[in-house]
Amino acid sequence: MLNRVIEQFGLQLLSINEVEDSHSSTVYKCNLLNGDNNFLKIPYTKLKFQRELEAYELLKGSVAIPEILDYWTGDEDCPGAFLLSELKGQPLTTEVSPTVAYQVGVIHASIHSIQPPVVKALTSIQNEFPNWSKFIEHQFYSFAEDVRDVLDVGLYIQAIEKFEKMKQQLPSPDGPSFIHMDFRPANIIIDGNKVSGIIDFESVRFGSTEIDFTKLHRDFLCFDFTLYQAYKEGYSSIRPLIDLDVVLPFYRFTDAFNSIGWCKRRGIEKNALFLEENLAILKKLLL
Repeated sequence: MLNRVIEQFGLQLLSINEVEDSHSSTVYKCNLLNGDNNFLKIPYTKLKFQRELEAYELLKGSVAIPEILDYWTGDEDCPGAFLLSELKGQPLTTEVSPTVAYQVGVIHASIHSIQPPVVKALTSIQNEFPNWSKFIEHQFYSFAEDVRDVLDVGLYIQAIEKFEKMKQQLPSPDGPSFIHMDFRPANIIIDGNKVSGIIDFESVRFGSTEIDFTKLHRDFLCFDFTLYQAYKEGYSSIRPLIDLDVVLPFYRFTDAFNSIGWCKRRGIEKNALFLEENLAILKKLLL
């Protein structure tokens, strides 16, 4: 399939290397003979391809993102592929300055400021906001089928009961907003003291912003209060920030639970470290 895609785009390659930490697509960094670096992205499904294509159309001019240099709609063997420009820099780490954290807040709020288009009907990006509670419930119980095989019975029952109890305590959802659904450091590219842009849009929806802070908190915000405050200030400069202290406990819990189910689906052995991390989070939250 890779050779077919390379041929489709007519790439003159010096070298090509698969990018790690990409979970819903296969991504390759391409060093071209002309000295450019581009990225080749092959989503796992046709829906993910179509969703990403619509996301680029929606975000263009509003949020810093890579440029689509070319795309292929695929065939019976390939769901489709993108040739993307390179965003200069590296993925976000906790070693950045408060200035960068502020910019992360600004760009996140800019994403959340995008609302469902009135004129153009979307074919692949679902608007889950009108039935937000049902969406969250469906996600949780879909993964529960897999989680049941991983947790012991007592812990599993305790998790189900906690979900039902916490769900009732959530405030009214905030939206409808464009939500990334995988807003984590690996998808936020930093160049020095500046945010270059955001990548990976195969999981996006329209829905409530409250779900979109979880992974960023888990992998970045929770480690440094100063960065957390700077992020909040940046976000609030664009749009009002919901009370994260109210919603994060629920979404941290559901994210850990769902991630355990994800590991079961994708293979426990090759995702062993991620599984252990989320088991530890889940047990801590249940205790």
